[in-house]
Amino acid sequence: MKPCVHIYLCFAVYFDLVFSKDAPALGSENSPRLLIPGIISDQYKYEVNQTHSVFSYREEEQELFVGGTDFVVKLNANNYSVIEKFPIRTTEHHKCSDRPCKNVITVIEKFQDGMFVCGTNGHKPKCWKLLPSVKNQTYKIEESYEGAGISPLVYTHNCLSLTVDGDLYAAAPLDIEGNSLQFRRKAGKRTNVWMYDRWLSEPTFISASWVKRSEDPDNEKIYIFFREKNSDHSPDADPWISRVARVCKTDEGGSKRFFQNMWTTFLKARLVCGFPDESLFFNRLQDIYVVHADDWHQTRVYALFTSSWNSTAVCIYSIEMIDKIFENSAFKGYANEIPTPRPGTCVPNSKSLPRATVNVVKDHPEMVDWVHSLHSKAPFYVSNYNYTKIVVDRVQGADQQVYNVLLLATDTGKIHKVLEAGSEPFIILETQISKISSIQAMTLDSQKKKLVVGFSDKISTVDLQKCKVYNASCADCVLARDPYCAWTTSGCTPSNLWNNCEQAEMSSCRFFQSHGERPGPKESSGTVHSVPEGVPFYLSCPIESYHAKYTWKHGSHDRPCLQMLSNCLHLIPSMGPEDYGEYECVSTEKEYNKSLKKYFLKQQYEKQDGRSANYKPNDAPILAPELLWIILCTAVLWEILR
Repeated sequence: MKPCVHIYLCFAVYFDLVFSKDAPALGSENSPRLLIPGIISDQYKYEVNQTHSVFSYREEEQELFVGGTDFVVKLNANNYSVIEKFPIRTTEHHKCSDRPCKNVITVIEKFQDGMFVCGTNGHKPKCWKLLPSVKNQTYKIEESYEGAGISPLVYTHNCLSLTVDGDLYAAAPLDIEGNSLQFRRKAGKRTNVWMYDRWLSEPTFISASWVKRSEDPDNEKIYIFFREKNSDHSPDADPWISRVARVCKTDEGGSKRFFQNMWTTFLKARLVCGFPDESLFFNRLQDIYVVHADDWHQTRVYALFTSSWNSTAVCIYSIEMIDKIFENSAFKGYANEIPTPRPGTCVPNSKSLPRATVNVVKDHPEMVDWVHSLHSKAPFYVSNYNYTKIVVDRVQGADQQVYNVLLLATDTGKIHKVLEAGSEPFIILETQISKISSIQAMTLDSQKKKLVVGFSDKISTVDLQKCKVYNASCADCVLARDPYCAWTTSGCTPSNLWNNCEQAEMSSCRFFQSHGERPGPKESSGTVHSVPEGVPFYLSCPIESYHAKYTWKHGSHDRPCLQMLSNCLHLIPSMGPEDYGEYECVSTEKEYNKSLKKYFLKQQYEKQDGRSANYKPNDAPILAPELLWIILCTAVLWEILR
């Protein structure tokens, strides 16, 4: 075979078997530091696979309500056993001959004195109330509302819902084509209110959030996050643009003469995530998580965006900064004097607002100024992973600082745990929860430090305090920079002692060593291999941290590591006299060096009959067959190029 054919085949095998695998590159902090198998603590399995599911978590009661197709189930959040199951099927089965008859639950909200549940109801949306019975032990089902504008007719259509002080807010299309999609107040104590038709262009609503102001409840607002069609139709413009809008909680629409039952305080602004200096933006908002604070000024919005070039980004916003845009920016397309009260201002009686104020809201609701993130020059985090969902937990670390930990779901059933370390992200780990299903729903149990993840076949809980994965030594625990964990005399445990997550300082380890820390794992004396001269051979050691640098030490020489998936290899195409002796695989991360594997290669001499005694082609640690192909090809390629 010609050398060029050798090279072609080797590279073909190499790229197919290595680069097609989902393994991070060594030494890059843009990848997860550790790859951990699914750290699942409890599970609930559906009787039948679900095409769609929704969660409503009640932290105080430690209950999780789950909506699927034709049912709602209430689970005990302590062990995810079934407390109660409610069959909620289509109400008019006999009229379903010409259409699907399933009732896919799309909305579950705590509402007034019970739970409010809505579903597609065979393309005729309907809502029900689950009301607690005596001693709150069980619930009874009561038909309550028509579901138009609350649940979509088709579960794949966009919708969202929110309850605020006994009122239900929702966005859902009114017909089977997905038209008339807008944000409305649909039920409760206050007047039903909706949007003016010209305010939005083909919106996709992502989330809505009520930000409380304990010192000024009449000035509380509801923030709506969405994307819509871009009015800029130039070839270089993204077809979508992301927005934040707000309305006042007290808004009950205009007077009978003008703008009755329409929002009189609706304003919207562009939500910017990207690199403004380069005019490069992530325009497609995918998910939102709001971290509320006692002082509303400190409330943070974590927004997940995608782009037309297949990258994702996380940008972080302040509610205070968002409000400043709405309160100070000029109105797009409006050149006259701004009326008093300023459009968008919350007032006790919206029906008495001057017509001039309402007219600006009606015709010019968009702000000239854009809402920039806290890291205005760039996103907080940019990645090539395709993230689909985000939640954020607040954790008091061992250094008594409060850290934000981002939990990001990929489209392949993985969770990434990312530390917000000052202005920089640190990707603590990746864990694979499912290989056969994407994530449908996700919620956080901050009390128990668990992430609840819904798939088509099951609900899994991820233990965020699984500190044993860093338990090899104090250094392993500290380098993980996981604020849920700290090193103690018992090992790496869920504890509030010592670790500095932001800097990964090793001083705490020196303290434990000086106070009789339990010894770490004993270093191996090494594995001995007898190898004949002239044969190819390889050595392998496991990759523990993908942020570390790996080196093979042999005599006075340091040789680089060849990464093959989760292994670090050293290839010897043909054993020569200089290749015998001791080899040590060492990882280096920050100032910490760790010996992972030792080998001693000694020469094996032939017997008098010309045969080598008991030699195996390679008796180093066994690797997957595809890796052996790669090693063989690499050895051949090395010989050719030499």
